Amino acid sequence: MSAPGLDHVDDALRRELAALTPPSTSERQHASPPRRRRLALLFDAQVASRQLDIAARRLRAEGVGYYTIASAGHESNAAVAAALRPTDPALLHYRSGGFYCARAAQVAGVDAVEDVLLGMVAARREPMAGGRHKVFGRAELAILPQTSTIASHLPRAVGLALAIGRAHRLGVSSPWPADAVVVTSFGDASANHSTAVGAINTALHCAHQRLPLPLLAVCEDNGIGISVRTPAGWIAAAYGQRPGLRYVAVDGADPAAVLDAADELAAWVRAERRPAFLHLRTVRYGGHAGTDVEGGYRTAEEIRADLAADPILGTARWLVARGAAGGPELLDRYDAAGRRVAAAAERVRHEPQLRDAATVAAPLSPRRPAAVAAVVASTVASADERAAAFGGAPPEGEGPLTFAQAVNRTLADALAADPRVLVFGEDVAAKGGVYGVTRGLRKRAGAARVFDTLLDEQSILGLALGAGLTGFVPVPEIQYLAYLHNAEDQLRGEAASLSFFSNGRYRNPMVVRIAGYGYQKGFGGHFHNDNSVAVLRDIPGIVIASPGRPADAAAMLRTCLAAAATDGTVCVFLEPIALYHTADLHEPGDGAWLEPYPAPADWGAAHVPIGRPRRYGDGTDALVVTWANGLHLSLRVQRRLEAQGIRTTVLDLRWLAPLPVAELVAEARRVGRVLVVDETRRTGGVSEGVLAALVDAGVSGPMARVAAHDTFVPLGEAAWTVLVSEADVEAALRRLVARPRRGT
Repeated sequence: MSAPGLDHVDDALRRELAALTPPSTSERQHASPPRRRRLALLFDAQVASRQLDIAARRLRAEGVGYYTIASAGHESNAAVAAALRPTDPALLHYRSGGFYCARAAQVAGVDAVEDVLLGMVAARREPMAGGRHKVFGRAELAILPQTSTIASHLPRAVGLALAIGRAHRLGVSSPWPADAVVVTSFGDASANHSTAVGAINTALHCAHQRLPLPLLAVCEDNGIGISVRTPAGWIAAAYGQRPGLRYVAVDGADPAAVLDAADELAAWVRAERRPAFLHLRTVRYGGHAGTDVEGGYRTAEEIRADLAADPILGTARWLVARGAAGGPELLDRYDAAGRRVAAAAERVRHEPQLRDAATVAAPLSPRRPAAVAAVVASTVASADERAAAFGGAPPEGEGPLTFAQAVNRTLADALAADPRVLVFGEDVAAKGGVYGVTRGLRKRAGAARVFDTLLDEQSILGLALGAGLTGFVPVPEIQYLAYLHNAEDQLRGEAASLSFFSNGRYRNPMVVRIAGYGYQKGFGGHFHNDNSVAVLRDIPGIVIASPGRPADAAAMLRTCLAAAATDGTVCVFLEPIALYHTADLHEPGDGAWLEPYPAPADWGAAHVPIGRPRRYGDGTDALVVTWANGLHLSLRVQRRLEAQGIRTTVLDLRWLAPLPVAELVAEARRVGRVLVVDETRRTGGVSEGVLAALVDAGVSGPMARVAAHDTFVPLGEAAWTVLVSEADVEAALRRLVARPRRGT
């Protein structure tokens, strides 16, 4: 059976190989035996990759394969693998079959053909994703699985390159050698994406400050993104003259030149610890994927002309010109590779796939609450280290603290106790944060562990992604919730997906602190009062913590740090700005919103497990479900109504993902009436999830909600017209209590 879209490429290559004739002895070009062996191995990796692409199209045509994005025409990237070590971490473009086959040949016991085919048929036995996706990835090859089409893996690659040297300098155990080079590849179309542009800018920003950053960025330029052409010369114009970026361009049709360029750049990056850019000009065979009809936007003449630039043919010509092989011999090797791949494809076509949702989702969010609790209780600096961190005045002796102070002291304790913890973001070091939450941490822990970043949220999260893979427990700060939205794919498409696509072999431990929500007085507007968390709540596997009280902030932050370190959990820690410095609850000067910081001996008792809510009161007239600013509002209303004979229970969710469903349902059934006080928006807000959980559980008593309006938060006094108010809560409770209870 032919391979749809690649049959003409296969036929043309076979004809050209058969026609290659060795030169006479006098015309033979010289090459050393080691160099000839390297090129011969390169040829084998390239033809294995090509035959895998042919097999992919056949499997798809037969209804047993699920992936047809081909590496055909890009096989010159095998030379990049040959120039690197198998311990150099690689984050690869999806056309990296040549690289994968070449690297697998460097590691005993790895069969690249079987690996790739198992991915194509979504086999449960596939060694990286376990049937969840077709990826190029394997831990034994230091290849991290990527599915990105738009270079979203580049910020992670930059973060990884920056973190390697820092880990070894700080004595943090890392899976990567101290002199490792991080390689990342991407297409010419992806090079235009803001993620790629920002990542490379970040690499150069670091290099400009002489920070070690051993990154080899490989742009595989085939001149087209699906059907959209890249202007001729654009990649060279955009990246060829960037200060601080070593740039080399090479034609993928000349394998020896690619190998020389890759050798040179890999050695330079390894020695200099600076970024380099390999512009690898390639061709693309078979369209974007098996469903792409290339003839709809490219002429037949263009498609035929690309056949002359086949990288496999280039390698074959080099070998023949040096007497290392003849054309018919190379054709035999090509056909033999095809038979091996076809036989392997036949073996894997009936491999079992994943068959239940629980198994599919298992790598997303491993939870070991007992282990997390043990880490919370035991991750304590020595008395001398704590004395040094706090200047001899530990926080448990300070008296009641604000929310901001509780977070600050918890971070200081974490930095003192665990050398893996890093705190970074915009303004967090020298200034101590816009609201002073990280004030003094750099002085206590040092500039290598508490540092300011450039103003780019994608790069901040990318640094966290790379640092987590290097052995750190990163705590990046996003300065305002509204600033997250231009970088949310670093959480959705990268952080949350890595454990999924690696079946738990790789993890992204991190605790992302985000200042957010509304209710700031005298300082407003949407970008400083964003009240939307919808983009976070539907990301599979992540934990969203949202404390309102100082004691909860300290305890929950410790839980998140422990979960990140223990289970590789991706945590988002939402901090209500309006409550950072709040002291009072009911009356001016009552100090009822302040809480003491517990001594380390009490951390175990104060531990708040993921998904555990906090209850205030035990009234049975209504249950108020809320969190963060809504908690402050609801507790004030609770006391007022209690004086009038209406007794309520306030349930502080504390965790927005996973929601504390069991406790929520139990309290709703006990009380019978439920009001959700939701400071996020009515559409897409947290209350939708809360009410849906109650309905799913069969709770049928009266339910209502108050939520912010479906609008951005405006400036000035107008803000109070769209946010939930105490008056809204009180009125809703009175209406709810007037309704009769039904069976629950």
